[in-house]
Amino acid sequence: MQMDSAPGVLFPEEPARRDSRHEAKVERIARQLRQRKSTRPASFKKKTPPHQVPKRYDQRRGDEKIDLSDLDQILEIDPVAMTCTAEPAVTFEEVVRATWRYGLVPIIVPEHKTITIGGAVAGCSIESMSFQYGGFHDTCLEYELITAKGDVLRCSPEENPLVFQMIHGSFGTLGVLSKLKFKLIRAAPYVHVTYETYTTLEAFQQAIWRYFIRQDVDYLDGQIFSPTKHVLCVGRFAERAPYVSRYDWLKAYCESIPRRSEDYLTLYDYLYRYDRGVTHVTPRSLVGRALFGKLVHSDSVLRAAERFHRFLPKKNPPVIVDVFVPFSRTAEFMDWYHREMHYYPVWVVPYRRTRDYEWQTPRWWAGVKDPLFLDLAVYGLKQQPGRNLYKEFEDELLQVNGTKTLISYNYYDEQTFWSIWNKETYQAVKQLTDPDNIFRDLYTKTCRAALGLREQTSDSGASVH
Repeated sequence: MQMDSAPGVLFPEEPARRDSRHEAKVERIARQLRQRKSTRPASFKKKTPPHQVPKRYDQRRGDEKIDLSDLDQILEIDPVAMTCTAEPAVTFEEVVRATWRYGLVPIIVPEHKTITIGGAVAGCSIESMSFQYGGFHDTCLEYELITAKGDVLRCSPEENPLVFQMIHGSFGTLGVLSKLKFKLIRAAPYVHVTYETYTTLEAFQQAIWRYFIRQDVDYLDGQIFSPTKHVLCVGRFAERAPYVSRYDWLKAYCESIPRRSEDYLTLYDYLYRYDRGVTHVTPRSLVGRALFGKLVHSDSVLRAAERFHRFLPKKNPPVIVDVFVPFSRTAEFMDWYHREMHYYPVWVVPYRRTRDYEWQTPRWWAGVKDPLFLDLAVYGLKQQPGRNLYKEFEDELLQVNGTKTLISYNYYDEQTFWSIWNKETYQAVKQLTDPDNIFRDLYTKTCRAALGLREQTSDSGASVH
């Protein structure tokens, strides 16, 4: 299915009606929180599965649920200001289809169709425009947040600025995102991708740096297939295409990268070229793809894993991890990776440092001088008995002043965790938006509850947050 390129009236109903419907949804959620008597932790019920690594013993399945599934409407597209305002359960695919009617798309479009815009802020979302713009959160202008007490806050760089900055990567622990306003960019109908192959990491990085400095291409990502094969995928908007490739059934985009010198895709197919898998695609066989290729994609895999979570690994789960390494420390990190992990391909997304984010500690930032990071993503690395590869990644990142997303398994001890994530600024916002800690704190939710571990307590028996 392609995007509808024909212009049309996107919102037939009156703005006042849309606004009143949104306000009614917000009031329902706020009332549920104000009237809440339970002391159980609370988390969110959504219409799409969370794009986090599913875990067998995740305690959040037993939480009291705050139903956010109806916060799924696009509220406004302003084609002049090039902005979109929408509720958090709207998926990026829905946004792309709607904004494309005006020749616009979000600046950062995550690789899977059913990632929601709220999840992209609460977790972490990057893609191949990140070398220019950072993450999706860096393109956001304003949030509406419902606190655990049922108050509604408007957050922007000018209003509640610390809350605005700290929402990113908070994983729902600071409140309920109920509305987002974000930037759009003009796009063309097609993307022309050229593939540049380099035998050394040094040459690969030099090419990335050239494009980063020049800012003369639209999209940039790549994959490392071995210590001697690095492929940079360079995308440019195109008004016309001599042909188009599609990778939504028998063929897989990630398999084409090392085989081609160039390619043309429709804009839609480019944005979701990895929806069936970033580095590996299932089924592998042509017969399996003919039978099931249309059915196996990110959403179906996550739904199945959540439904059958009792069959997920009890221990030594495969490694799925995104790490951020300062550009100047990449060679050091990859030397370690080639020696200790030697698993390929590795997805590479250059990521511009747009600001010193408030959620990282000043001490951590003091060790980072680079204006560019490389996000290195590993999918499906099998663990060996007697090793915890997740922990080995975390330990090596400490050596190169790197960090990681918290969407996967996390084994940080509390002291190390808060030496990277900024406890002072986090707690300042937490006291304002969730003083009774009904949504858990960030360390507990991502490093303990997700693994089925009990909340840590002090000697007096009080919870440690």
